Amino acid sequence: MGNESALQSSPPKSVFSTNLFLLVAFLLIADGASLIAPFGSSQRLFTITRNAVATSFVKSSDGGDGKGRAKQQQQQQLSRPQKKALERANKLRKKNGMKPKTPQYKLHSKKISSLSKDTSTADDVLQAIKRAQNLHNANDLRVIENFLLEEVDESFAFGYLGSLLSRLAVAAMHMDNHELARKALERRRTEFRPSMRPMESAAIIRGLLRMHNVTDALEVLNDELCLPLEGTRLDDPKNQDLLKYRALALGSIASRHFFEGEPSMAVNACQLMANLGPLIRESGLTASDVGMPWTRIIRGAADCESGRRDGSITACEGVNVDLPCNLVYAVLKAMATFPSDNNDRTYEALSNALVRRVLFVTGAVDIAGCPPADRGEAAFIGRSNVGKSSLVNMITNRKSLAYTSKRPGKTQQFNFFTVNDIPGREKEFRYGDVIKGNKDPDSFYIADLPGFGFAKVPQKQRDEWAAFMEEYIRTRPNLRVLFHLVDGRHGPIDEDFRIMNLVGKSLPENVQYVVVLTKADKNVKGPSAKNSGKVSRDVIKELREAMKDNGVGNVPIIVTSAETKLGRDDIWRYLSKAAEY
Repeated sequence: MGNESALQSSPPKSVFSTNLFLLVAFLLIADGASLIAPFGSSQRLFTITRNAVATSFVKSSDGGDGKGRAKQQQQQQLSRPQKKALERANKLRKKNGMKPKTPQYKLHSKKISSLSKDTSTADDVLQAIKRAQNLHNANDLRVIENFLLEEVDESFAFGYLGSLLSRLAVAAMHMDNHELARKALERRRTEFRPSMRPMESAAIIRGLLRMHNVTDALEVLNDELCLPLEGTRLDDPKNQDLLKYRALALGSIASRHFFEGEPSMAVNACQLMANLGPLIRESGLTASDVGMPWTRIIRGAADCESGRRDGSITACEGVNVDLPCNLVYAVLKAMATFPSDNNDRTYEALSNALVRRVLFVTGAVDIAGCPPADRGEAAFIGRSNVGKSSLVNMITNRKSLAYTSKRPGKTQQFNFFTVNDIPGREKEFRYGDVIKGNKDPDSFYIADLPGFGFAKVPQKQRDEWAAFMEEYIRTRPNLRVLFHLVDGRHGPIDEDFRIMNLVGKSLPENVQYVVVLTKADKNVKGPSAKNSGKVSRDVIKELREAMKDNGVGNVPIIVTSAETKLGRDDIWRYLSKAAEY
């Protein structure tokens, strides 16, 4: 009894002593077997015994089931940051007397296989959301939803939980999961309002528009992207960020309504952009800083306007907005208030949308030869070789609409071009044919008037041109804008003074007079996108004095270049007066 109690109270033998005992036993058996078996058989028995013992050692070191080796292989597959995060988590659990828990939020991803509030970072959750959205993985999105809405609190990800909720809402809207988007946005708005960022709000507006939820999109715009408070500095980085993303959100709203065939709502958004533009300029933001998608908005407006012309799209009911003759003009008015980057793609799309057809109608040498005054008209006047024809080609995005020549005085009659008229209407003027159909609502005339400063023509013909020009300016009823072109290299000369004097005496008050300084690229060595042209201060000063002396007042001055396309946006802003006749 004493021996048994002593045995029971003694500690259990170690694994090493047990394995040593087995090794000795197997060696004795093998040695005994060699007395009755051939040498080869005993050698094989010894080899088998040795392998069995080695296997027992491996199993005992792994705990008997091979889990240690699997755990080691799993750790080798982890990246260094993941290993460090796992080590820190294990130390924390041991310190608190807790055992490591297996993550419950499993994902269908090898890179990020699960989410845990102790080991996962904000970047892990963000990558998981992006992957779920790109692959339309509803299971992963549901797992992320449970993790962010039920598992973690506001301390997760060092205060970036609000941003993760906004990104989750955008992914949910992209996958048409309206309920999840509503839940994420509601929690973000109630618990993380101080940390909401304008960039996130603009992305949420785009997602709501994708879901055709215009009401909530406008609510987010007015709530989260409202204008800065009066009295605050607009050049403050926070206000600049707010203005930038409000402009981008309005651009998204306008573009979406145009492509959805809702012109009244789109024009309303364009008017809001036009009101925002001066604030953008005052804040010091440049065109590249804002990055407005003008090209896309113009294309949407052009598609919507095409539907208006064929009758498939009409004005929205219940929206009290006056629609222009061409919806693209609403976009143009908004663009005129924003900083311009003179982007070729944008203005090529603009010219193609506003000038769909251009036809040479007639050349007139007296007032009787002018076409009927049934639409608005814009005239270009200036001395010879000032660049009138090149400017007309630039704004219409045509290469040879108006003939250009290095010889001064090539234009020797009043050349009239019709924009957006009935196709083939030139036959009506030339041959008297009857052309059926109606002109487009935004149709207008462009008149290229001859210059006679350097033209090699007889004095009698110059006098006739002068008399015709005076009569045209004074009596042409549909004339809406007169562009006076002056060489930007030299400033006004005697011929320009005579034109200004004529305009000051004869031009009606309802006609807009605009001075255009041409060839600004000649004043720059190697003109580029950043420096497409300029005019000296002396030229501007001399021009202002000439305008004052001839009684034309403080009229607009536009600096242009047919080579670098400088000033085409300002030219089109005044051309719209002729189209909206």
